[in-house]
Amino acid sequence: QVHLVEFGGGLVQAGGSLRLSCVASGTIFSINSMGWYRQVPGNERELVAAITSIGSTNYADSVKGRFAISRDNAKNTVYLLMNSLKPEDTAVYYCNADLISRVTMRLRGYWGQGTQVTVTV
Repeated sequence: QVHLVEFGGGLVQAGGSLRLSCVASGTIFSINSMGWYRQVPGNERELVAAITSIGSTNYADSVKGRFAISRDNAKNTVYLLMNSLKPEDTAVYYCNADLISRVTMRLRGYWGQGTQVTVTV
């Protein structure tokens, strides 16, 4: 079994900061990319930021310059530092990891349960 658990969501005023964490655990052989997505009701889930195993990053245009993704490979953990938050950043944020399980030895994507981020004016 593989589990992704997110931490760090909450309520913050516009202009504030939050840091999200996601820990992958279980029967993991290796992790390729890790990332953060977000979703608001009625909309599709969208990529916020992603990072490869060697640290290459990719950001949605809407968060460039405000958000920073990083990872600790030794801890199977990915972080998302969110600065200068705006009300439009309000969403459920999901962690994603493309990894190989020791059980299947196949690459597939796994998701966390999501954490709510609410930015007030």
